[in-house]
Amino acid sequence: MYKRQIYVRGLETAIEQFAGREHPPERLVYTSSTGVYGDHGGDWVDEATPTEPTTEKTRVLREAEEIALGSPIEGTVVRFAGLYGPERYRLERYLEGPVTEGYLNMLHRDDAAGVIRYLLEEDLARGEVVLAVDDEPVGKWGFADWLAEQCGLPAPPKETKTERLSEPNLSEPARRRIETSKRCSNAKLGELGYEFSYPTFREGYREAVTAYSSR
Repeated sequence: MYKRQIYVRGLETAIEQFAGREHPPERLVYTSSTGVYGDHGGDWVDEATPTEPTTEKTRVLREAEEIALGSPIEGTVVRFAGLYGPERYRLERYLEGPVTEGYLNMLHRDDAAGVIRYLLEEDLARGEVVLAVDDEPVGKWGFADWLAEQCGLPAPPKETKTERLSEPNLSEPARRRIETSKRCSNAKLGELGYEFSYPTFREGYREAVTAYSSR
């Protein structure tokens, strides 16, 4: 109920207030999450893939998406992958391990802002959904090994999903994250002409790797 008050009722109130102005805004961009897709067993998903939200938060996000797309202010829904960047890097987590298998879909925070700005300035994707993710979804094990190599450290310990799920006291949100696997496509964003500042994790994590190596 609390999440619905924030994501659904909050959006409805904002639309009501802005749409009622003498000069209402022409565009609404609602930022959602790739979490609305649920689990796809590591398969690719795009804007045409049916959503299957599995948590309270992703269910209300999906409801809010429909409100945005049906708004009197013409709406666009941007589904963000996992955001990272300064103060949002998870370097130590992946360097120390253990790292559970699965895929990472990521987007640098500068590109998150860049996508919104681009869609507004170029007046694109009115009434549409756009998936915002970088060029290369990556396996967590491969990502962790790359980070370790770049930092001059041995590869971190790994664990399978089965091993992780068998651990006692695993929270339900953590369980759902582990069980949820997919690779998100940015083909539509590319067709719209957006150019990434950080097209993959290699460019995006360079700052974090440099800072870690210079400690």
